[in-house]
Amino acid sequence: MMKKPNLIYIFADQLRYASLSCHGDRLAKTPNIDRFAACSAELCNAVSGHPVCAPYRASLLTGKYTTSTGMVINEIRMNPNHRSFAHVLNDAGYEAAYIGKWHLYAAELGNHYDPKNSFIPKGPDRLGFDGLFAAYNFHHEYYGAPAYYHLDTPDKIYCSKYEPDEQTDMAIDALHGLSASKKPFALFLSIGTPHDPWIPENVPGKYLELFKDAAFELPENYLPENDPHADGWARLSDQERRELTEWMRVYYAMVANLDDNIGRLMAAIEEMGLDKDSIVVFTSDHGELFGAHGRRAKNIFYDEAVRVPFFLRFPGHVPSGSYSSPMNTVDILPTLLNLLGLPVPQEAEGQDLSRYLLSGGNGPHPDGSLMMCTGPTAKFEDGHEWRAWRNERFTYATYLSDDSEYLFDNEADPFQMHNLIGEPDFAQTAKELREKMLAEMRRIGDEFRPCSWYEQHWIENRLIKKTATLQG
Repeated sequence: MMKKPNLIYIFADQLRYASLSCHGDRLAKTPNIDRFAACSAELCNAVSGHPVCAPYRASLLTGKYTTSTGMVINEIRMNPNHRSFAHVLNDAGYEAAYIGKWHLYAAELGNHYDPKNSFIPKGPDRLGFDGLFAAYNFHHEYYGAPAYYHLDTPDKIYCSKYEPDEQTDMAIDALHGLSASKKPFALFLSIGTPHDPWIPENVPGKYLELFKDAAFELPENYLPENDPHADGWARLSDQERRELTEWMRVYYAMVANLDDNIGRLMAAIEEMGLDKDSIVVFTSDHGELFGAHGRRAKNIFYDEAVRVPFFLRFPGHVPSGSYSSPMNTVDILPTLLNLLGLPVPQEAEGQDLSRYLLSGGNGPHPDGSLMMCTGPTAKFEDGHEWRAWRNERFTYATYLSDDSEYLFDNEADPFQMHNLIGEPDFAQTAKELREKMLAEMRRIGDEFRPCSWYEQHWIENRLIKKTATLQG
């Protein structure tokens, strides 16, 4: 019997779709990612369904929306009673490995470096990743004492070099070991960059040097006033506004380093012959605004935050090229499991794009993606919640706090500067997208609750005790 295909899933943190040279960014230095993109299937309308670190990871690993995982903000602890990607892999005889940022195990706001928050013990909290698990809950300093990971004890293992470089070394070493086995394997590599802080001390100098003469400018859709719907993480101080272009310099330096590591990893994959019998994915958990729409960070329906690169290479099975279908975070699990020939958990909520990909873009596919925000980045506070629907052309969104609505034509207005709500020519479009969004919300039992409702009903001491899926 033929060995099942392997899976190598690589995802960056806060890498936006637009910041790659293959997507037209003249300042970006991403030749290795560009080469990988050229021989891959690109889901060019892939979005992060909840563009924040922990909610994304919970949806990726379960195929469920935030309103079913309960991971409504960062810095809470995932309830392990979900059937995950790794559980399915284990049952099929795969070796499942995970390297890098986990972000599903915190139980405090802050105190990130205490092992009681940073170490994920063996057992159910690893969601089925019972093999190599070289991870930490989260941190974003990539040099020195904060740059560490854990294996199977709370002891910190400090990085001897720049963390993304060491993570790539670990991934290459892991692939050598995994490929020597007769068992198929899946390796998830969660790289922390290009997440802030964007200070020169947080990236190797040789990459900053590449951008020393680059002229970074504020986004075309930059607004000098903070978005009134923004939470504390998304608002910008006057000092931060003055630093935006220097933040970009460090961000692009981090992306250049990320590109080098992707190049090293892909070269190793090809050298080991793993490119011939593996699905290889490169993507990101969400993007970054840098002042666009009067915001920084993520957690918003604008394309700078939600639109992510998604490249998938599966030679001999999925033709390379551009695929226009929407793809949401919750769609990744059912799509990849079907491509691997494995069963999809019944409770998964995403849609399967495998036949669409295998047919070169002719199979069934989603007509849009439901996106959501259930609260601020990492605290329980009402007033920021929104829902949105994005298809190949339009984005529709609404806020819970004031019922305000937004409609953008992403083809005619790629910077999403002109809200079309109220314009007669687009009234039917707004109605159709609103109805599709509400239908998907009804399907998954999303009642568009305020953030405080989850704190009162599902969360106890920042631990997820109950969710819609777990109520039975």
